[in-house]
Amino acid sequence: MNVILVEPAFPYNQREFARGLATAGARVIGIGERPVTHLDPELASWLTHYEQVSSVVNEGALLAAVRRVQQRVRVDRLEATVEAHIMSAATVREAAGIQGTSVRTAWLCRDKPTMKEALRQAGVPCAQSISAEDGATARAFAASVGFPLIVKPRAGAGASGTRRVDNNAELDAALAAAGVGRGQSVAVEEFIEGHEGFIDTISIKGEVAHEFISHYFPGVLVAMRERWISPQIVATNRLDAPGYEEVRAMTRRVIEVLGIGTSATHMEWFFGPKGLKFSEIGCRPPGVGQWDVYAAANEFDIYREWAMAIVHGRRGTEPSRRYSCGMIALRPDRDGRISGYDGAEQVFAAFGEWIVASHLPPPGTPTQPVEAGYMANAWIRIRHPDYDRLRSMMDTIGQTLKVRAS
Repeated sequence: MNVILVEPAFPYNQREFARGLATAGARVIGIGERPVTHLDPELASWLTHYEQVSSVVNEGALLAAVRRVQQRVRVDRLEATVEAHIMSAATVREAAGIQGTSVRTAWLCRDKPTMKEALRQAGVPCAQSISAEDGATARAFAASVGFPLIVKPRAGAGASGTRRVDNNAELDAALAAAGVGRGQSVAVEEFIEGHEGFIDTISIKGEVAHEFISHYFPGVLVAMRERWISPQIVATNRLDAPGYEEVRAMTRRVIEVLGIGTSATHMEWFFGPKGLKFSEIGCRPPGVGQWDVYAAANEFDIYREWAMAIVHGRRGTEPSRRYSCGMIALRPDRDGRISGYDGAEQVFAAFGEWIVASHLPPPGTPTQPVEAGYMANAWIRIRHPDYDRLRSMMDTIGQTLKVRAS
């Protein structure tokens, strides 16, 4: 099978998708923005051909590159795994007659108001929401639903550009910052109180082949705004627990309604006083290196499993479910340059056998702002067979290991 992989070199873990496809027996063709001479030898060895384009989100340039490839070989699949590339890949896929995620499905998975409207009509519980191109629409929604509200980009990933607003003044400020009234549109949603988590799948022809459930501690909006918090993302190995039945069923319904076929998915949800509520879904893998968490937790090559779904339409192996595994982000105490670490030796002495990966930038490294994300500065991945013990260990790490900056 000949598979085009969009942008195999950036971000860095994209190379794992190329490796997975190659190990599953695909002939991997890369289309990316870097010159072929900038690909490292190992990545280049997994590719049978490479095309450079000015931008992989320039649909004309991407289609022209695909057409050049199609003149050489039959293209069986065209795959993109980065949120920003999903729509352009779907558009080109349809134009070039290549099977895979449709433009309709890609749009429903990317445009949040349209996504929620389709799911509400299908009976999936969602927060109340609208799209707003002007302040009057947003203020009328606020008057009807009440504060707090969430204002977020119609398309995007994670909490980027997302703001909670608690009154009309904050709403107006959020709309202005997002460009509403100057040709931009945003999603305005009811704020849902409760615990925030996500469920990720690899689906084959609309059926879930692999699934993984993770939790945020605390929720993303708080984690991405507060420096003093060492936020955690924790994948559980207790998927058969009764409390997860509803979210697993909802995931399957969402996949059906949105027409997702063979693809990775990433679905966020809330559970609180109003029950389980769908938040949003991406027709792609999760970010923040979460697939590496799943690989460590389940002792298998998840990138190859994704490739097996794409290339062969089946699973290659089963996850062990032996471990729960999580990542804890460690923020510098101020902006500047990292000057050192307190408590690192104690943490590695106490938990070293369970730590599967870590990133502690050396002194002198410029810090990144809290808003840059979970992996922007220091972080540790750790696993343990017992979920509750893992949570306790991660809490201790957050309380003990401090990143100092000056």
